[in-house]
Amino acid sequence: MLTNVEHIGIAVKDILASNNLFTKLFNVAPYKSESVESEGVTTSFFKINSTKVELLEATSPDSAIAKFIEKRGEGIHHIAFEVDNILLEMQRLEEEGFVLLNKEPKQGADNKLVCFLHPKGTNGVLIELCQERV
Repeated sequence: MLTNVEHIGIAVKDILASNNLFTKLFNVAPYKSESVESEGVTTSFFKINSTKVELLEATSPDSAIAKFIEKRGEGIHHIAFEVDNILLEMQRLEEEGFVLLNKEPKQGADNKLVCFLHPKGTNGVLIELCQERV
């Protein structure tokens, strides 16, 4: 079951410049930055009360973020929802007809297991499922 919005992902060309921009906008510095090699990105996370925003910069020209920016430019890339049990939620959503972009959960940023739903089945919005690793 989806429990709440975990974060909003924003694709950026230059994470350092974007960190400065969003630090000014939110009046708070990012609380965490990390590389996610499996996705070919460097991330920064901001937290405003219970809302998290993830900035994503491509680390390789063939990463999904690089392709997204080339096609659409910088901007909102995905909305992530927290789930209690990612395996059960993946099974439920697949049974409901949604197309999963990965058949097994992957290691994501911020100590999460993640799975993405194809945006063609979600009105053009890339949806990420997130479960805290224990």
